[in-house]
Amino acid sequence: MTTSELHEIISRGEDSKTQFKRQFDSIDALATEIAAMLNSEGGLLIVGVSDSGEVCGVADIRQLNQWISNACSQKIEPPVSVMTENLRVDDKDDKLVVVINIPLGANKPYAVNKTAFWVKVGTDKRRATREELRRLMQASGTLYADEMPLTHASLDELDLLRFRDFYRQQYDQEIDQLNTSTERILSNLKLLKSPHLTLAGLLLFGKEPQRIRPQLMVKAVTFIGNRLEGTEYLDSEDIGSTLAEQFKGTMGFLKRNLRKQQNDQNFNFPGILEIPEIALEEAVVNALVHRDYLISSSVRVFVFDNRIEIISPGKLPNTATVESIRAGIQIMRNPVLISFVPKIGIPYRGLGSGVPRMIKECRKANLPEPQFIEDKAAETFTVVFDRR
Repeated sequence: MTTSELHEIISRGEDSKTQFKRQFDSIDALATEIAAMLNSEGGLLIVGVSDSGEVCGVADIRQLNQWISNACSQKIEPPVSVMTENLRVDDKDDKLVVVINIPLGANKPYAVNKTAFWVKVGTDKRRATREELRRLMQASGTLYADEMPLTHASLDELDLLRFRDFYRQQYDQEIDQLNTSTERILSNLKLLKSPHLTLAGLLLFGKEPQRIRPQLMVKAVTFIGNRLEGTEYLDSEDIGSTLAEQFKGTMGFLKRNLRKQQNDQNFNFPGILEIPEIALEEAVVNALVHRDYLISSSVRVFVFDNRIEIISPGKLPNTATVESIRAGIQIMRNPVLISFVPKIGIPYRGLGSGVPRMIKECRKANLPEPQFIEDKAAETFTVVFDRR
């Protein structure tokens, strides 16, 4: 980092990814700041600058760098590596500041002294809540929401006939002919953690999943005009039941609310959907399968005059970015659901091919590429198809 770049950063002030500290009075305080940024989005911790942006310098560079090393290797768990720079702010001044470049943590959650978990909230920090800890663990792949047991979902909530039919079709066997209990089979498939169904068990084979988790549905609306706050709409539907039924219902909603074009086909031909059906399928499947199920929100599908928005709860997991998923990098947030969806009639092709396929299908139809928008503040991921 150059001196001019440092001045530019200081002039912009603090935010969630840039923190100023005049000094640290203890190694624990330093470790807390680093861990909070690791558990959030990473960023720059600049020591020797006051909250107001006044450069005061670091009195003891040697001690601070020793503290940084010890905090990252001994105080923070799991240990982490950070990059540091000692910069002179002005050639006419001997004041030095230390810039600590903290990466986006890949092994969240990070603890200070084994018990304290901190997260950033704007320019401040606070202890992580239980729900935030779960989501941090999910981001690093140490916990999966679809494998979690649901307290109010007993085995009575399972549609046993639906599961029996699935097992027969998939494995060419009748459950009653096996020398093991239904509970053991469900547990082996990660659909049950006795005595409760897992989230995957409820979503895949539950009788009424929304009775236990009302937010596990798709809310679809077709608006008049192009504004979300518009009060007039042509069609709306809350699409519930199992994951397979949610997929079928959402695709049905889109098909009845989008135009069909004849192009060069015969007059009696049913017509081609204005947005390629395969592209829409990929977007809907991704929203259902890859959403963050630790967020109490529904998948939303909005049809406007000029666009379609398919909005999934949750940021991209861990270090995934819009650029990486466009390149075909696979993300894995709900592995049990991912393993089942191709077997229950949902056209999930996996291997990170969904986003590239959406782009390819739109190009083939001479349509603009879909937009992929991650809103980290709102914790949503949106796919936008242009209808113009």
